[in-house]
Amino acid sequence: TGAGAWLPDAHSQAPAPVSALMSGVLLAVAFVAVLRYKVIADGVFGPGFVRGLLIAVALLTLALAAGLLLAQRDYKRMLAYSSMEHMSLIALGAAVGSPLALAAVLLHIAGHGLAKTVAFCASGQVLQLRGTSRIGRVRGLLATAPGPGAALGFAVLALLGLPPFALFASELALVRAGFASSYGWAVVVALLLVLAAFAALSFRTARMLLGPAPADAPPPVRTGAAAGVPLAAGLLLCAALGLSVQPLQALLTAAAQIVGGH
Repeated sequence: TGAGAWLPDAHSQAPAPVSALMSGVLLAVAFVAVLRYKVIADGVFGPGFVRGLLIAVALLTLALAAGLLLAQRDYKRMLAYSSMEHMSLIALGAAVGSPLALAAVLLHIAGHGLAKTVAFCASGQVLQLRGTSRIGRVRGLLATAPGPGAALGFAVLALLGLPPFALFASELALVRAGFASSYGWAVVVALLLVLAAFAALSFRTARMLLGPAPADAPPPVRTGAAAGVPLAAGLLLCAALGLSVQPLQALLTAAAQIVGGH
């Protein structure tokens, strides 16, 4: 994740569906491959080396993502830096490596994929309506474009890890797994950095959604069902994952054992 400096540039220039696939699917597939290679690396170098490397990469990338989110002025790049944040949390969970942590990692991958896909597709609709990806030039989305605005708002709430979405359950499980291991200090550092990212993402999104629309904003529009239904379905599925953690626990644990080589 730390070497993906090209990713925010690609997100800012690519069409929204491509950005959604890159962030929601490509990153997830890549990290599942990392988890599989971790099993091999553990056998070659020992688990301590790989865990230390993953923790270092996770915390450094998380610090970079938090700083860039605080300084960001482009909402598509903002969502890309949010992906860096979430991949860092996944790396931290992989470093802990317990069955609970790996189950949380898999849930986090699924929840992030759904929420980020909705966020990028909604941001693409906003870009079509407003003609700009600059945060400072987008105001009053809930008043002028309630469909895309609401979808973007709920997707960001999911990415912030608020209930009832899947990322709330996965992040809570990651924290529990971290404090149950010898890496509680890394969890504390990560939580402080996540708070900075939380503040930046929520503040910038609120500026876009709330307040009066600028004088040169287009008149209010209502998007059709063809544009809104897939976004609503993604959000509902993300919430359903968060509410179904207990019934899915056995499945997640079994999948974590396969991925983790236990």
